[in-house]
Amino acid sequence: MPVPLKDIQDRVSKAEAKAGRVPGSVKLIAVSKVQPDARVAAVLDQGHRYFGENRVQEAAGKWPSFRETYGEITVDLIGPLQTNKTRQAMELFQAIHTLDRPKLAKTFARLAQEMGQCPDLFVQVNTGEEAQKAGVSPADADAFVAECRALDLPIAGLMCIPPVDEERSLHFALLAKIAERNGLTGLSMGMSSDFESAIALGATHIRVGSAIFGDRV
Repeated sequence: MPVPLKDIQDRVSKAEAKAGRVPGSVKLIAVSKVQPDARVAAVLDQGHRYFGENRVQEAAGKWPSFRETYGEITVDLIGPLQTNKTRQAMELFQAIHTLDRPKLAKTFARLAQEMGQCPDLFVQVNTGEEAQKAGVSPADADAFVAECRALDLPIAGLMCIPPVDEERSLHFALLAKIAERNGLTGLSMGMSSDFESAIALGATHIRVGSAIFGDRV
């Protein structure tokens, strides 16, 4: 069962305070992928206006009507992006957390020149070096960030999804170290089960789905 949104917000505030973070410095992204519209509306009705989606097509079918009803809403892409969906993603999302390969970086750069704008971008780092997961390896992260900056891309930070069977804090600390040495302040890390640990290690964006909405239907 989902818990009230305010309970999650209170936990975020307590974790910020415990870590000596500025109140409100951590952005809570409500992960609304494959959630029924009624559940999303219930969270919007509580005043929340920051959401994350995994698929371009799902977001395109969902958010225009919600924005007509509720006004300004921030929606980020937190799932993998196919190169042929890049233009649509740039039109739909305020930030994209899954920049993970040179081909995609070059596509962003070309379209940014065409469109005159680009959402904030987070480089996805595969901190566990898992074969089934997207993201650049930690060893390649510095070079890839430099490549993206050479393309004039707005790199806001880094993102990771730690392995499920390993200590998450080790991966959060690794991501923070890579970000620090590259002069990046954005850290998209932490989900429903571990966001307090992520906040303690510097997360600026946490992606919380099941704790807010309940299990996917």
